[in-house]
Amino acid sequence: MMKRFCDFLLSLILGLFGLPVIIFVGICVKLTSEGPIFHWSKRVGINNKIFLMPKFRTMKINTPQVATHLLNNPDQFLTSVGKLLRMTSLDELPQLYSILIGDMSFVGPRPALFNQEDLIQLRTKLGIHKIRPGLTGWAQINGRDELPIPVKVQFDEEYLKKQSLMFDIRIFVMTVKKVLWSEGVNH
Repeated sequence: MMKRFCDFLLSLILGLFGLPVIIFVGICVKLTSEGPIFHWSKRVGINNKIFLMPKFRTMKINTPQVATHLLNNPDQFLTSVGKLLRMTSLDELPQLYSILIGDMSFVGPRPALFNQEDLIQLRTKLGIHKIRPGLTGWAQINGRDELPIPVKVQFDEEYLKKQSLMFDIRIFVMTVKKVLWSEGVNH
C-alpha cells in the first residue's frame, strides 16, 4: 500500500510540475506528423490484465503493433521528432497517467505488449505477472532494448525476489542516469 501511495503522490506532483513540458512535447508531436498526439498501446498489467498505456506517438500512424526490435528498419517508421523523444524518454511522460490511476508503478517490470506471448508466458511461469508493471525496472537499466527476452525475464525475476523501497530507489536513480546519457536506446 505504501508503494502505491508513493506512486500516486509522485505521479501527481511530477505530472503537475511537468505539465509545461508535456504540453510542449504534445504540440511538437501534433505539428510534425499526422495523427493523434498519443499512442494508446495494449499492454499486459498486473495479473495479466490488459490495459491501455499512453505514450507520445513517435511512430507513423500505420506502423505495425509489434515490439520495435521486430520491425524491419524501425527508423523508417519514426516521425521527425520520434527519435529525439525516444532518446530522451520524453515519449514516456504520458505514463504518469497510468501510474496515477494504478495500472503501473514507477518501478517494476516493463509492461509487455499484448502480443508478446513468449514474454508473457515466461513471466507468468515465474510469478512475475503478480507485480504491477513499471515505468522503469531492473531489466531496463541493465540493457533496455538490447536484452533478449529470456535475459529480460531473469532480471524481472531478480527484481521480484529483491523488491524493497531501497532497491526501487536505486533503480529509479540509475534510470535517471541512463536517460540522461541515452544508454541502451536503439530506436
